Amino acid sequence: MDESERQELLEDVNRQSATVGRSIPDTLTVGDEELPLEEFLIETRKVDGIPDDLKPLVRDTQRKLSQERERLVERLESEPLEREAAEEIADTIVGIDRALNALRSLRRDGFAAETKSASLDDHKRWVEFMQSVRD
Repeated sequence: MDESERQELLEDVNRQSATVGRSIPDTLTVGDEELPLEEFLIETRKVDGIPDDLKPLVRDTQRKLSQERERLVERLESEPLEREAAEEIADTIVGIDRALNALRSLRRDGFAAETKSASLDDHKRWVEFMQSVRD
């Protein structure tokens, strides 16, 4: 991969609209762990907010995903890569951005009341996703 191709991929992943119109990968690899990204994004759409006891988990998940994103951007910027490997890294970065956007959208209140009526069970998968990133 030459430098102009590298710069093109870097510009693509750093655009505000990088996730718009892109397909959602079924999974996202963070470190050595493969996580169900598409399922997580579908589940977070059902959530109106975050119960207080899960807010630290959400923040920790955001932090870990952000760190993984930074690590991958650094690889894309500096490592000698074949075009295919660089595109896979770029796709992973965009997948992380999708997950981060979904977590940031969980700001509204109102979920706590629903949670008390057993709706937390409905959101078990997104909680498991966040816990798997945290581990």
